[in-house]
Amino acid sequence: MKKESDAVETKPLTQRKENLSGDEKATGRLGGPGLVAMAVSPYVQAMQELFRANKRSREFPAHGAKVHSVAWSCCGRRLASGSFDKTASVFVLDKDRLIKENNYRGHGDSVDQLCWHPSNPDLFVTASGDKTIRIWDVRTTKCTATVNTKGENINICWSPDGQTIAVGNKDDVVTFIDAKMHRSKAEEQFKFEVNEISWNNDNNMFFLTNGNGCINILSYPELKPIQSINAHPSNCICIKFDPMGKYFATGSADALVSLWDVDELVCVRCFSRLDWPVRTLSFSHDGKMLASASEDHFIDIAEVETGEKLWEVQCESPTFTVAWHPKRPLLAFACDDKDGKYDSSREAGTVKLFGLPDDS
Repeated sequence: MKKESDAVETKPLTQRKENLSGDEKATGRLGGPGLVAMAVSPYVQAMQELFRANKRSREFPAHGAKVHSVAWSCCGRRLASGSFDKTASVFVLDKDRLIKENNYRGHGDSVDQLCWHPSNPDLFVTASGDKTIRIWDVRTTKCTATVNTKGENINICWSPDGQTIAVGNKDDVVTFIDAKMHRSKAEEQFKFEVNEISWNNDNNMFFLTNGNGCINILSYPELKPIQSINAHPSNCICIKFDPMGKYFATGSADALVSLWDVDELVCVRCFSRLDWPVRTLSFSHDGKMLASASEDHFIDIAEVETGEKLWEVQCESPTFTVAWHPKRPLLAFACDDKDGKYDSSREAGTVKLFGLPDDS
């Protein structure tokens, strides 16, 4: 298993997509010249109008090194970030700005991914290269549990029912941890490179993306193989489910995002405006927008139902992580920015927010 930030450093993953014509890249659609442009949907028009008035991005100091992961609490009041500096930070969203509430220390290595409890807005969990996961409570600002694992952890997710935490390590082992008892209840060693992991919204299937471009689906809690889908011709890096339970999306080293019907397990469309391996994905709270990002210096925001480009957020460097707010059209993200004031190689460690009023 590789970190998303590591994955793009391997040779096959740092090649840009060069097999599309100029027209295809410009439109973001396969097919090229001669296509009749589709009418822009009322939703796209409404959101473009909203973003024209709310297109500002602001950055907020968070860490002393690059930020690997950002995630919103279920209520949207707090944003957490995990960093190479071995800490997690939590911000409170106050109207149109993030106010840093606390910094969470205790890990002995990089915090590569974190996530919140699906229904308790006070609990979040961090995965670290120090071979532990830690559960934190924002009410006490303390670590409520530390669970030792067998390897360097790089991916983590919390089951929709809140009962189980799954963590994946660099040795392609996924450990299932009882969230209340704080101990391992199952462990699976895979024979392929495991990238991101996720339950479906119904909590009865477990999905893994792998280095062969496949999506592996297991029954849950039995963990029996159900299906393996050949999703992409190269490394399948990330996966996200939409809040409505209708679709899931995967991002790949081929620079494509594919959208899948949850019930039929068939690909319904592809998004192809990025040129570099897709590192991170996020659906908006209503399931109608999909943000995707890579080494490209912009974040693509697409309408899910048509694949049409809705907006793009300009960035000055590669983007590691994106997360839509669970109730508002606000996008949190973090990039590989450098603090150029004194040392151009020093990592800025900032968290950014897009969708703010121009006059804020």
